[in-house]
Amino acid sequence: MQKLFVILLLCTVFVESTLAQIDAKATKETKRLYQSLAKISKKNILFGHQHATEYGHGWAGDENRSDVKSVTGSHPAVIGIDFSGLSGRPKEQIAKTAEALRKSVVDTYNRGGITTVAWHFSNPASGGGFYWKDSVSAASMALIKPRGSHHEKYKEILKTVADFAHSVKGKDGTLAPMIFRPYHEFDGDWFWWGKSHCSREDFISVWQFTVTYLRDSLDVHNFIYAFSPDCKFTTEQEFLERYPGDEWVDMLGMDNYADFGRNGKYNIELGVKKLKIVSDYAKKANRLAALTETGLESIPNPTWWTETLLKALKSEKMNLAYVLVWRNDVKSPTHFYAPFPEQVSVPDFLKFYEDAYTLFENDLKYIYRKKRFLFF
Repeated sequence: MQKLFVILLLCTVFVESTLAQIDAKATKETKRLYQSLAKISKKNILFGHQHATEYGHGWAGDENRSDVKSVTGSHPAVIGIDFSGLSGRPKEQIAKTAEALRKSVVDTYNRGGITTVAWHFSNPASGGGFYWKDSVSAASMALIKPRGSHHEKYKEILKTVADFAHSVKGKDGTLAPMIFRPYHEFDGDWFWWGKSHCSREDFISVWQFTVTYLRDSLDVHNFIYAFSPDCKFTTEQEFLERYPGDEWVDMLGMDNYADFGRNGKYNIELGVKKLKIVSDYAKKANRLAALTETGLESIPNPTWWTETLLKALKSEKMNLAYVLVWRNDVKSPTHFYAPFPEQVSVPDFLKFYEDAYTLFENDLKYIYRKKRFLFF
């Protein structure tokens, strides 16, 4: 059932705002999405799910399907994709992957939803994929930074990313905005760009070059750039230890599974403390904030959605644009983070869905277009 108050909220989104983006040439739709997210985060939160429409629990490639829609009647408001397939593979395979991703992004945009992009970037200088593997993986952040041995190769990879960004045109001919979230969970050691595998200076150098090259050299103007460590911090100083600066980031986030029930361990108070650090700094810096990844694998707790996640999100008067839970694997009977029909948490998830605070795709109106009137 549509939440009528949301239409009122989103019809008045485009009042002038001082919230700044780092790309002065951002497309109109990207600017309007940014302001919509700022407005939404003051009173509501968008629900997101990784790979929601690409595949789900026991299925893949079905038209206009998601597990969330099968349960609620609506897709998630935010749908996660991944640029992992845009490098480290034969050109023909990259082209096939790009076309599938393009359809996902364009379909989401045409429906009025939002896309966020993770980047499980295969190591450009060694084997090992995106994970760090001892005796296999190279410490490649130092190699892809300006004047590094693999810098030109990195530029070629970014050109592939830019080509994709230029390809996602909706039915009205405009480019779909995307929340681009590179080098996530950099404060851990599991990825080759992790804290133990590169210096603070090299991480910041690569981040700043990535934004500069995409935005200023390759004319990508439909990205909102999101900075998201894992949950290794407990103070603002620790959160910002590898922060490239306000002029290089549009959105601040956090990935946090550990405090919200992973391996049966809950520390909601600490999870909220960390989220508040993110939200508070975003307010100071005039930026957006989000819980960029979280979830409980297999969702064995039948009231996790309302008694754990929703209570945490509503506490402390935080301004969070969205919360995204991880993917539902096609084959695994246990690797899923959103419910599907008959899963044990479905009744509670429907309460989460009906709560006035949470917004799904069917609730969204005019997030990319300028509306100043109050009719519905």
